Amino acid sequence: MWLKDSSIGRKFIMSITGLFLVLFLLFHGSMNICLVVDDLFGTQGYNWICEMLGANWYAIAGTLVLALGVLVHFLYAFYLTFQNRRARGNSRYAVETCPEGVEWQSKNMLVLGIIVILGLCLHLYNMWFKMQFAELTGIATSVFNPQDGSAIVKYLFTNGWCGIIYCLAYIVWLCALWFHLSHGVWSALQTLGWSNLIWLKRIKVIGTIFATLAVGLFMIVVLYFLGVNIGMLAA
Repeated sequence: MWLKDSSIGRKFIMSITGLFLVLFLLFHGSMNICLVVDDLFGTQGYNWICEMLGANWYAIAGTLVLALGVLVHFLYAFYLTFQNRRARGNSRYAVETCPEGVEWQSKNMLVLGIIVILGLCLHLYNMWFKMQFAELTGIATSVFNPQDGSAIVKYLFTNGWCGIIYCLAYIVWLCALWFHLSHGVWSALQTLGWSNLIWLKRIKVIGTIFATLAVGLFMIVVLYFLGVNIGMLAA
């Protein structure tokens, strides 16, 4: 089967499933910006979105589709890494230098991917598990109402020194995510056909813009509440 046995097929799977991660981040990042707006202006936009999505069938279906795509992406990445290591045999122990023109991200996608996975698991536990999962099952997973997502997030990031640790952990995750996406997006676009010399530089710029936008939406929220938390501790 060409999807599994050919290099183009394997890259095609990684490209398509990787786009699920991009969509996940763009949607949730846009949603999370409401947290900052709510805190600054006293609105309830974030909680309105949480209530609108909640346990509705379309939210559940969308979550499952995105989660499946991201899961396939990471599992297939480990499979390809194992296949590559087995094919290289003893040569993998040789000291390598990064060839000219090969980006650092490209050589370290697995390490970056592992950090992304760990950060994503932490994020899903703090957000999805305490919100949508709690609403679906009726199981109390935190002291807050699962529809009061604003209170859950604010407590997480502004809970004294624990909040600072969480903010720093998220910053490390988001930095790794930026490096992973900045290479992954343009590589995916190249695999899907934009591979000529004219478009190569352009899709690299597109990849950087997408990575910066997706990660920046999350980073704004984390840095904002980190500042709020530091201000509360200094008061």
